[in-house]
Amino acid sequence: MKKKISIIVSLSVTLLLSACWDVNEPQRMYYILGIGIDFKDDQYEVFMQIIDFATIAKSEQPNPSSTQAEVGRAKGKTMEEAFFKLYRSIDQKVFWGHMTYFILSEEAMKSEHAVPIIDSFLRHRETRYQIWTYCTQDPIEEILLITPIIKKSLTASKLSNPLNLGAQESFIKPINLRNLIIGLNEPSHEVSIPLVTINKKWQTTDRFYEETALTGIGVLSKDGFKGFIKDDAARGLQWMQNKKSQGAITFKIESSERDYLTVDLEKINLDVKPIVKNNDVKFEIAVTFNATVNGFKGKVTSNEIRKNIIEGVKKEIKTSYEKGLKLDVDIYRLSEQLYRENVKVWKNLESDGKVPLTEDSISKINVHVNKVSPGRKTFSETIEE
Repeated sequence: MKKKISIIVSLSVTLLLSACWDVNEPQRMYYILGIGIDFKDDQYEVFMQIIDFATIAKSEQPNPSSTQAEVGRAKGKTMEEAFFKLYRSIDQKVFWGHMTYFILSEEAMKSEHAVPIIDSFLRHRETRYQIWTYCTQDPIEEILLITPIIKKSLTASKLSNPLNLGAQESFIKPINLRNLIIGLNEPSHEVSIPLVTINKKWQTTDRFYEETALTGIGVLSKDGFKGFIKDDAARGLQWMQNKKSQGAITFKIESSERDYLTVDLEKINLDVKPIVKNNDVKFEIAVTFNATVNGFKGKVTSNEIRKNIIEGVKKEIKTSYEKGLKLDVDIYRLSEQLYRENVKVWKNLESDGKVPLTEDSISKINVHVNKVSPGRKTFSETIEE
């Protein structure tokens, strides 16, 4: 009798247990990887890139016959209204937790809504602070539809994983939402957002392929958009990053009229020192490199290589700095250096977070080449010490 009662009680309790009625099955959701935001004709235009995780669940190489992503677009008086218009055309619930990056168009950067757009993503409860941020002058929908080289998964693209690029060249420093907000809130209240462009430098036997490239920066301040610094004018940025960076310098060999040499550079140290004198501030920059020469003809001395590296790096740092001055941009965040070093002087000099800068504000650039490596000595040519 007791055994029967025990069984009845157990069955009763089991029936009262609640199931996971509110759980969404993974295969019944759509996953956002990237978002694009444009602003024109006083309306927001949003682009939503939805990817199929089923094609990459077992490998980073997707099924070539499947569609990696679809991009939806909608307009609205607010960004949220545009997203809700897209929801009406979607069959399943949209999950934002895997959103990896978003792109702002040039018009969105120029409008007064750029900072509120960023704030909206921060306020959304499903998004994260690690979302990468980009800007572009090209059509956003075309960028979102580009497939990586050799049809790699979109989750392995440079926009999704920009840190992978730094192992060979650290041309443009990526920025996520967290660092973007920190940059806007701290002197000089400006941030450099990587500029994405489309190029056609890859091809197969039957066609050219479009690929994305990071070719410069767009500068955004808490008061609005300042402008773009692109291509060669932006090359100095790679040597002024706080972290270790990789890059290259090309120069003509002095002993030859036609031969050029490209040297790989690894920046191993950067020091920016504010020098305060008579209520004025100048900045001294010291950069240290290791250099590797991978290929050259004839004989060249290490002193010649060092001399050309020093001249090339100094020129690139100055060029980017002067381009920033034309846009009223503290491109190397020198104001922050003074703020960290001597906040009392910074308070006396600053205006809206920035100290006055001129072409002479950088008083000295010291470039030191610590080591010159010839690479593999396969041929008889080598570097003469």
